[in-house]
Amino acid sequence: MNNAQIAAVLDEVADLLEIQAANPFRVRAYRNGARTVRELSEPAATILCTAGRKLTEFKGIGSDLADKIAALCQTGSMPLHQELLAQIPVSVLTLMRVPGVGPKKAAALNKELGISTLDELRAACQAGRVRKLKGFGEKTEQTILAGMELAGSVNQRLTWAEVDGFAQSLMTHLRACPSIAELEPAGSYRRGRDSVADLDLLVVSSNPAEVMDRLAAFAAVETLLGRGDTKMSVRLAGGLQVDLRVVPAESFGAAWQYFTGSKDHNVELRSRAKSRGLKINEYGVFRGDQYVAGRTEEEVYATLDLPWFPPELREARQEFAWADAGQLPKLIETGDMQGDLHMHTTATDGRASLAEMVAAAQDRGLKYIAITDHSKRVSMANGLDATRLRAQWAEIDRLNKSLRGLVVLKGVEVDILEKGGLDLEDDVLAEADWVVASLHYGQQQPREQITRRIVDALANPHVCAIAHPTGRLINRRKPYDVDLDAVFRAARQHGKFLELNSHPQRLDLDDVACAAAKSHGIPIVISTDAHGVEGLDKLRFGILQARRGGLTKADVVNTRPWAQVKKLLRDRRAT
Repeated sequence: MNNAQIAAVLDEVADLLEIQAANPFRVRAYRNGARTVRELSEPAATILCTAGRKLTEFKGIGSDLADKIAALCQTGSMPLHQELLAQIPVSVLTLMRVPGVGPKKAAALNKELGISTLDELRAACQAGRVRKLKGFGEKTEQTILAGMELAGSVNQRLTWAEVDGFAQSLMTHLRACPSIAELEPAGSYRRGRDSVADLDLLVVSSNPAEVMDRLAAFAAVETLLGRGDTKMSVRLAGGLQVDLRVVPAESFGAAWQYFTGSKDHNVELRSRAKSRGLKINEYGVFRGDQYVAGRTEEEVYATLDLPWFPPELREARQEFAWADAGQLPKLIETGDMQGDLHMHTTATDGRASLAEMVAAAQDRGLKYIAITDHSKRVSMANGLDATRLRAQWAEIDRLNKSLRGLVVLKGVEVDILEKGGLDLEDDVLAEADWVVASLHYGQQQPREQITRRIVDALANPHVCAIAHPTGRLINRRKPYDVDLDAVFRAARQHGKFLELNSHPQRLDLDDVACAAAKSHGIPIVISTDAHGVEGLDKLRFGILQARRGGLTKADVVNTRPWAQVKKLLRDRRAT
């Protein structure tokens, strides 16, 4: 099992235990374990098979949980998980896909109203029965109704990071097949979309049957959906559909381009081909019946005097206009990054100490990091008041005297209060090197109110950037209702930055908003929001999203040395 599958089982155990009103510490142990496994930079199964390595070396995994994970990897199931599923209708878990319905509310809905399906929940809300339950009320009932559409579609797509876990394991498995000459992913996964419905794989092989047999032997294959001479479809554990196609070598480039998409990009490409008397399909480029090109993608695009397009740009937005003008951007790459300006430690809700985060940053070659623990309003994360924050900053000052090659910035993630204003006084914020402001509460407020809170935060002279500006959680929570155009104008007016949060469930700003911010001349900060050392490796997810937004190295703040970042912030504020 891969890390995403293991984490999903641990999360479900935690949900089931919480529905049963189990000991909160026991519930938290499984949640922490799930988060740790999900953020591991190497497969848990590999660690278990490596001499001298143990899962208990990672925070959040004790010996008992490590044993359960080992059994899960070996057998594909966990006895406790199966016991809990036998006690609680699995359909009750579907209720928790609705924003605002956690394990406790799901348990109450099931116990008090006998609700176990989304349809039953919708009917109960529409009849006004849910609001009568203790702890619900009319507002909660309306929130549940508003989230029903999202809940109904959540299992249709997985986050890119989840699919990446399957894709890398599957391609490693398939590459052991001796008859495969070429193997590449396509579809929305290759384009880097933040969520993916299915995984397309293209293969060149002299023995398609052997390739399909190899796919069928992949451990995560749950259901065979169909098999022909050159195409096979399976469904993996977790619901991901995989479509494998075997294509001729001379058509590989054309097929790769075609099945990568997007549909709109391909429509434009074929329209241009038609105007030149050509035809493009998955088999190649043709003039009449004569084959012209198709071995590589570069060949396909060159027949139309077009450059090769990075897959992330293939959405029929601006890529053709850029190409026609000879201005196709050189997109940002992971190696361009010099700093990470949003992360947490054990001082609030992080899982690693200041020293551990610093060591991890050094291991990854970063030149600077900002420690941005939460302010006091975020009480659930043990947020810092002024006294504790200043004590942390004093520790950072002492630490910097002994560091070489890395600068640790005194930062804070200050909360934007529901009534407006910030959670810490200006005299405190003035002492920080880096201040990110974020909105965690009051996310259901009217559009004008939320927008005003963020715009006012941007006007504060000590705020450097807005973190995860729309508050979305992919497949779990829609963005709050905010006027992003007004936020962009305020950021431009006050010389501030906006964050692209790299957590794979956030990726906030999204790709479209990143492109819009760029058009407004607003530099983007790509940050990990790491809550542990493994979280620092999530930077690549943010880079992928930035590429989809057409961002270059110059568009991203923390590709610069820290001295230049300070100057950029100072200069923008002065204009």
